[in-house]
Amino acid sequence: MVLGLLRRRRSKSGSGAAGLTIPLPPGAGAIGCEVVDPMGQPMGGADVTVTALDTHRVATRGITDPFGHFMATLPSGSYSMMVAAEGLSPARETVEVVSGTSQPTLRVGLQPARQLELPSPGTWLFDPPHTAIRFIAKHVGMAHVHGRFTRFDGGIQVAQNMGDSRVSVRIDASSINTGNNTRDNHLRSADFLDVERYPYIDFASTRFVYRGGSKWTLQGTLSMHGISRSVGLDTTYLGMVNGGYEQELRCAALAKAELHREDFTLNWRSMLARGIAVVGPTIQLELDVQAMYRTHDTPTPPE
Repeated sequence: MVLGLLRRRRSKSGSGAAGLTIPLPPGAGAIGCEVVDPMGQPMGGADVTVTALDTHRVATRGITDPFGHFMATLPSGSYSMMVAAEGLSPARETVEVVSGTSQPTLRVGLQPARQLELPSPGTWLFDPPHTAIRFIAKHVGMAHVHGRFTRFDGGIQVAQNMGDSRVSVRIDASSINTGNNTRDNHLRSADFLDVERYPYIDFASTRFVYRGGSKWTLQGTLSMHGISRSVGLDTTYLGMVNGGYEQELRCAALAKAELHREDFTLNWRSMLARGIAVVGPTIQLELDVQAMYRTHDTPTPPE
């Protein structure tokens, strides 16, 4: 089965869909779309995914060109085409591919996404059973090591102005778990985290930066192995709901960052020379957070 994106070709007499020349493989047809933003302007870089309706498998995917166009050749049949872009609501269309023909270009207009309600001002505490702190690192330059920290606490102090909010996280470094006891003990040792001298990994945000749609960047300081560095967590806000056994008010977010071990004096080159490097120099960190609204703050003791 031949699948592929085709280059747009303009005829000498004009430009646009009417001037396209499409070479079609036997048994295949062509479909295309022109994506525009809420102002009706061409939208390059929009994600397009085409799925076969009979098998529900992705047939092809790609992005629109700078003129907002996407084209593909596919075997004849019925397909679902989904177009998505950051900060805009996805659009889905059903398209028919007819063998030997090029269908008229479909115009798809994307509209602003519904703004998620931001968390209410106040104190939100992480819910450990529904929160995960994970990481991925290279294993001796080949496969990946997947791990997590099992003991931590943290919270979010949401301000009236979301940009003034604060997040703090404290991780018990000794709770590292990669599913291999020998490796975990080594990671706790002085070669890596040195948990006896540095029992905690701390993150404290300094500001929230809005990136559009549901995207934020949390600027802050990460302290690990006796070293503090400025980092930015790329964060997707997932919304606020009433949930749990007691219908608590909850909010959720997913935050990611890439860390470099040598920034925290975890000297990868030195350990590699000694033949003990079990994970690579960069680590992908991911915080999958649910936090519960604290309705009653603990009273401040009198002075």
